[in-house]
Amino acid sequence: MLDIRYIRDNADAVQLNAQNKGYDVDIKKLLDLDSERRQKLIEVDEFRAKRNENISSANGSRPTEDSIAQGKVIKEKLGEIELQLKTLNSDYMSLLKQVPNMSSPDVPVGKSEDENVVVKTIGDIPKFDFVALNHSEIATKRGWLDKERAAKVTGSRFAYVMGDLVKLQFAVIQFVINTLSDEDKITEIANNAGLKVSSRPFIPVLPPLMIRTEMYDAMDRLEPKDDRYKLEGDDLWLQGSAEHVLGSMHSGEIFDEADLPLRYLGYATSFRREAGTYGKDMEGILRMHQFDKLEMESFTTADDGPNEHLLFVAIQEYLLSQLGLPYQVVKKCTADIGKPNSIGVDMEAWLPGQNKYRETHTADYMTDYQARRLQTKVRRASGDLELIHTNDATAFALGRIMIAIIENGQTSEGKVNVPSVLQPYLSGRTIL
Repeated sequence: MLDIRYIRDNADAVQLNAQNKGYDVDIKKLLDLDSERRQKLIEVDEFRAKRNENISSANGSRPTEDSIAQGKVIKEKLGEIELQLKTLNSDYMSLLKQVPNMSSPDVPVGKSEDENVVVKTIGDIPKFDFVALNHSEIATKRGWLDKERAAKVTGSRFAYVMGDLVKLQFAVIQFVINTLSDEDKITEIANNAGLKVSSRPFIPVLPPLMIRTEMYDAMDRLEPKDDRYKLEGDDLWLQGSAEHVLGSMHSGEIFDEADLPLRYLGYATSFRREAGTYGKDMEGILRMHQFDKLEMESFTTADDGPNEHLLFVAIQEYLLSQLGLPYQVVKKCTADIGKPNSIGVDMEAWLPGQNKYRETHTADYMTDYQARRLQTKVRRASGDLELIHTNDATAFALGRIMIAIIENGQTSEGKVNVPSVLQPYLSGRTIL
């Protein structure tokens, strides 16, 4: 969440930012609650001092009827004010949590994703001398995908992924892990992007697949709740992406500056309801209730946060280019970047089966918005304590990237060419 002191000093800008992001938040009401709350805190302190004074004056001597009566009045008044303060604190915190993070000045102002800005397009769209199929048609014919039997077992939007498609997924996973855990490769990617950042590699992580309500809420990733799966009878949710459980794992901790940046590469099976989608999004494995992702998460100082975001974007471009996939880089507008995000960038790969670019990656920079509630801090070399800054970004959403590989690499025989960087992980096979 935002620092209330920042909101006090920049009320108009915070209100405008909320409107640009599409959030109906009353900043004036928040500041009125803040003022009233601070006044009640003063009153509580005053009555606690009177209570202590009354107790102190009675020590060592027999309490008088007046001191006893006065003590009762003070106790009743203090209880009344503390109850008022409790209500004020609840209302104040509820409203403060609704205030979105400030958008970076270079984020385009827009009312919907239609106003996102394509900043560059890379690669040539493949031209086929046959009628291109979508991934679902190819994978079903090859015995790689069975949604019919999955529907019998679990309902719609689940699938049995089988055979060579399983091998392809694990080849992608190994390729990404080897790339991001290689310090020389991080240096190469950073240098090619003109970034002066640490070359510290990513630590691979298999995180928990569940998260407590408190942590999910502190990450500000619990909303929209209708899109999340809650475990009945437990204070646990199925996480919707690995960064939800990676970003929260250091809550309440203090890093030494020398230990940053700390970079994680999490692999997790994730869960979302994906309500309200239809048409081609229902085909194959594009939008599933259960899906696998490789997600990047990092913790940095405030100074390094912006360049860390650019490194994550550069990594995403590198991974896509290594697979030989045509893609475009999209700068998301204010209405589309999300509540906790300061900046949001998407990668969209070309899908011949849909004859358009579709999102395969997102990169989000949250500044200290998540860290404030998580209370994750860094002790700077100077000794000062500061909130850390967080970045998260998709390395690969496995289902979507396999869709792109299948559809762009398809042959007239319904087979799939294997990108050269994945061939070593598939025993040298060049075609599936």
